[in-house]
Amino acid sequence: MIATASSIQQQQVERRRFQRVRISVYGRYMLQDRSEYACKVIDMSPGNVSLQAEYPGRVGERIIVYLDHIGRIEGRMTRRIDGGFAMEINASERKRDKLAAQLTWLANKHELDLPEDRRHERITPRNPITHMKLPDGREYQCRIVDLSLSGAAVESQVKPALGTQIFLGSMRGRVVRHFEDGVAIEFAAVQEQATLDREFSD
Repeated sequence: MIATASSIQQQQVERRRFQRVRISVYGRYMLQDRSEYACKVIDMSPGNVSLQAEYPGRVGERIIVYLDHIGRIEGRMTRRIDGGFAMEINASERKRDKLAAQLTWLANKHELDLPEDRRHERITPRNPITHMKLPDGREYQCRIVDLSLSGAAVESQVKPALGTQIFLGSMRGRVVRHFEDGVAIEFAAVQEQATLDREFSD
């Protein structure tokens, strides 16, 4: 198939429109054999994403990715890169517009260094004792120091590495800071107050 001048121009417009932004977002991806692995966004546009990943699949393979703050995306791997892979995102025009808005917000949030949890009131739950579960299945008891709609500070004998994805009770999140007696966790999504009350009030 010979590319026409109009099709080349359209491709150039698409490339300009889908400008990549560098963001730090964690998630998980599933290969065609249904195996799942952790990943981290290197850069992303509404049409493509580069992911840091330990177990890249095959070029051309269909991949489903679940990203914190963004949700589910899917597409095909276009190439392997050092420490991960790049994939083309298969999405409708509406979905791409939504992704563009999400990426703008995430890029600005990173640039201004304004973590969401600074904008939410922090409280001490009625029942501060819960469990922290690591990706390998290990589980440790911990105590919530304070809690907000977007994260928590917990006292724990173990301090997973920064960026480690964990479950605090049933809330998925990642470790964003260490302090003397424990870690700070950012939830994968902003929670409803009613959800936190159910999770940590009994």
